[in-house]
Amino acid sequence: MSLKHTAPRRTRYPGPIAEARVHAHDLVERGFATDEALAEVLHRYPADLFDINLYDYDDEGQVSLRTGARGSLSGDQLLAAIQAGRLWVNLRDASAGCPELWAAAMGEFRRIQATYPGMRAVTNAGQLIISSPAAKVPYHFDAAGVVLFHLRGKKRIFVYPGDETHLPERNMEQVVARQTTEELPYTRAFEADAHVVDLEPGQALTWPLYAPHRVENLDRFCVSLSMDFQTWSSRIRNGALYTNAVIRSRGGSPRFTDGMSPPELAARWAASLALKRVGGLKSRIANFERDFEPEVGAADGAGRLRA
Repeated sequence: MSLKHTAPRRTRYPGPIAEARVHAHDLVERGFATDEALAEVLHRYPADLFDINLYDYDDEGQVSLRTGARGSLSGDQLLAAIQAGRLWVNLRDASAGCPELWAAAMGEFRRIQATYPGMRAVTNAGQLIISSPAAKVPYHFDAAGVVLFHLRGKKRIFVYPGDETHLPERNMEQVVARQTTEELPYTRAFEADAHVVDLEPGQALTWPLYAPHRVENLDRFCVSLSMDFQTWSSRIRNGALYTNAVIRSRGGSPRFTDGMSPPELAARWAASLALKRVGGLKSRIANFERDFEPEVGAADGAGRLRA
């Protein structure tokens, strides 16, 4: 349920989704999130598509991150480590890794998309999220539209306004150009501006393009499918953000994209295609040092990394 009403529009960026909204979906009754189904998925999922994260927070809500490796546990054992620990596991490329779930979710996505006049996704991608009861994801944004299909447990999602205070474009540029991860500068004062939604199994949440958000599991093991989508408008803006990041890295001071006309945005997007071909900015987040692997019975579910 929604715990706080919002203003009519919560973002400075154009797009058909103006505020967080809950939709129903039918993926739960199809059996995709049972222990048996999840253990089978975890067992066969390619190890290079696992992101295993352990987040710690100080008293001011600032986050530190540890990343883990898949390890050699069976699917049943890995599921047990997640259920008893404090891990947040993202299984990337869900369209290939769990094709039956993905096909069903795409049908639900098309139905939800039809409720937003003018919304036309040109690409879809996503990840299956399997996370421990007390896990939390820090304040961040996604450089895409998102539909979060919740399948198991209970999550609380905090969605914040997409203005310069909560979503600085300089930080957006760094994320889009893969110079840093998706986390944004955060202060507890932002909580007064949050739209808070408690998400139950069988519900899906949409929010405005780029809207900053954070997530808390409410002391229950949780499973969700996070589906990203790009429209032509978001692809063009992301290209403009990338070009601005390159310009800024060379000492320039580009104008923010929310002040650009459509032709200027299109020109920056076209420039980004050329810049990426010549390696305009090398990714700084291609490889994280992994310092643990899941282990049943270990503190937080994180055991010693084995050679």
